[in-house]
Amino acid sequence: MAAEVVLRARRAVVGEEEVPVSVRVRDGVVVAVGAYDDPAGDAEVVELAPDEVLLPGLVDTHVHVNEPGRTEWEGFASATRAAAAGGVTTIVDMPLNSIPPTTTVPALQEKRDAARDQVFVDVGFWGGAVPGNTADLAGLHAAGVLGFKCFLLDSGVEEFPHLPAADFAVAMAETARLGALMIVHAEDGEAIGECTHGAAYSGFLASRPDAAEERAIALVIETARATGARAHVVHLSASGAVPTLREARAADVDVSVETCPHYLFFEAGSIADGATELKCCPPIRGADNRDALWAALAAGDVDMVVSDHSPCTADLKHQDTGDFAEAWGGIASLQLGLPVVWTAARERGVPLTDVVRWMATAPARRVGLAGKGAIAVGHDADFCVFAPDEQWTVDAARLHHRNPVSPYAGQRLTGVVRETWLRGSRIDETPRGRLLRRGER
Repeated sequence: MAAEVVLRARRAVVGEEEVPVSVRVRDGVVVAVGAYDDPAGDAEVVELAPDEVLLPGLVDTHVHVNEPGRTEWEGFASATRAAAAGGVTTIVDMPLNSIPPTTTVPALQEKRDAARDQVFVDVGFWGGAVPGNTADLAGLHAAGVLGFKCFLLDSGVEEFPHLPAADFAVAMAETARLGALMIVHAEDGEAIGECTHGAAYSGFLASRPDAAEERAIALVIETARATGARAHVVHLSASGAVPTLREARAADVDVSVETCPHYLFFEAGSIADGATELKCCPPIRGADNRDALWAALAAGDVDMVVSDHSPCTADLKHQDTGDFAEAWGGIASLQLGLPVVWTAARERGVPLTDVVRWMATAPARRVGLAGKGAIAVGHDADFCVFAPDEQWTVDAARLHHRNPVSPYAGQRLTGVVRETWLRGSRIDETPRGRLLRRGER
């Protein structure tokens, strides 16, 4: 590779615009963003094809890698390969589903040791907030986690228990003291019923009503208001919570919110009996709810779109019986997020610039990943070369996810990631990703 590289694109997403550019890269960093035909000098020139758009590398702040402990579900090598294939150049790993969970500094170190030398994209880490570990949060914060994750109801794995309301308030007071972000799985366990055994999706959906999210999000807001903590609601499904979030932000409560590709693509009325690959928590709701989430994104009431990549082995989905009560709740989509969201966005007349803001710029900013999520001078030269008009059909067996279980199998999508660049180099078969710490580049 030459000392400098200039990427030229007739179309590139820079800031809030799609423009022709030349992007000069030196030592893995963007040093100039200029006109398309600016002189390249001695730099190596990389010219994008006429049907390609240069995007910043996407930032996915909600990924369950599961290594160590449940590496048969997913692992750092397979997850980061999938990320790169999907145009994602930075992921942030969730603290649960791995064993041990990331609730102490030694557990964080064990996870970093597992990841080292096998990641194809950059990887940051969330710490976990569970009953009894409030004293561990300061050490995890000092060790570089990007914030903390907690559950307000049973997480589904016994080694990561949820925080009752009183413990949640204590943990939020500590994260406020640290200036750290608390990200919250916000469902109210008391509002959730027993899922009926059987193949009917309607039984599962009825067991997790909108009210479960709405009540829990109200608790998050009230606790953030009382403690002064920074809060983030993960994987919003119930659009009925949006007005409450809007009012809280208008009152200067520091709360943000994400949704996920599956809530924007699928709707409950089209989910077939036994389609347990579509089970996730909170659940995919109806078509009107899906439309309301799109409207909330357009209005700025929902900040970002991230995958909530939550894979498992095929047997845990119980596709043989189609029993929603028994199946693991989680959707694997790390490699597919961009084409899934773009396919649905273009059908609604949503521009690519908005998709980039939701999937790159906003996540990077909220979690403090300076130098990520935008094509800008001083930022890491992380890029996605995207062909937005090319169509293709998802073959789950050809994805890089460790297990070939995908609700998108057979779906016709629009948009293909042709190349992904990390700090000025094309991602290839050599793992060159870095393990990120809060405040470091």
